[in-house]
Amino acid sequence: MPLDAITFDLDDTLWHNGPVMAHAEPTHYAWLLEQIDARPQADGRRLAETFPLEAYQQVRQRLMQRFPLSRGDHSWIRERAMLELLREHGLPEAEAQRWATAGFERFMQLRHAVEPFPEVVPMFEAWARRYRLGVITNGNVDVRRLALGDYFDVIILAGEMHAPKPDTRPFLTAMARLGTQPHRALHVGDHWQEDVLAAQRLGMHAVWIDAKQEGERELPPRVTRITHVRELPAVVERIDREA
Repeated sequence: MPLDAITFDLDDTLWHNGPVMAHAEPTHYAWLLEQIDARPQADGRRLAETFPLEAYQQVRQRLMQRFPLSRGDHSWIRERAMLELLREHGLPEAEAQRWATAGFERFMQLRHAVEPFPEVVPMFEAWARRYRLGVITNGNVDVRRLALGDYFDVIILAGEMHAPKPDTRPFLTAMARLGTQPHRALHVGDHWQEDVLAAQRLGMHAVWIDAKQEGERELPPRVTRITHVRELPAVVERIDREA
C-alpha cells in the first residue's frame, strides 16, 4: 500500500545543529552570569568565578544520573541545572527560580535560531498535499516556533515523554495521532540507532541521512541511505511507488 505519512527528525536532518548549539551553549550562560553578577552581592562572590560554564555542564551531567527518567528531557535538565547553581550561589528560592527560567528562555531563543536547508520548504509544500507530516525528535526545538511548523500535523518531543528514541513509544504515538500504520509510514533521520533502526524495527520505511559519510553498512529491509535531504524527493517517490 502507498505511503500516507512521513515523519522527521529535526537536528542534523532538516538543518545543521552543531553551529546553533556551539553558539547557544556559551552565549545564554554568559548572559545569565552577567545578569547575576551585576546584582549587589553581600559577600562579593561572582557566579562567573564560582560556577563557570564547565561547572554548569557538570551539573547537567549529574542531574541526568540522579534523574534517569528525565535524562532525555533536555529542557528540564538545563533549567534545573541553572536553578541548582543559583541556589548554591545563595539566591533566595523565588529569585533563583525566576532567573533560571529567564536563563532557559534566553537559551531557547538562541536554540531556535536554526536555518533549514534550502530544499526543505519546497519539499514540504509539495508533500503537505499528499501526506500527513510529523516530527519525532529527541531535541527540544519546538518546531511550532518556526515557520516550518505550519507543515506538520503531529509534533512529538520524545524527551518530554520520558521516552527518547530509540524507544518505540514516540513512533507509536506519532502513528496513532497521524491515523496510520507503520507499514504505511516513512521516517527520516540522521541517527542510525535512534532514527533508522528504531523505525525499521516497527515496520516503518526509513531513510538514513548519512551526512557524516560514516560508510556503507548492511542496510536492513525498508531502509535507504542518502547523504543530504535534497535527495529525499526521488527516494520518497520510489518508496511510495514500490510500497
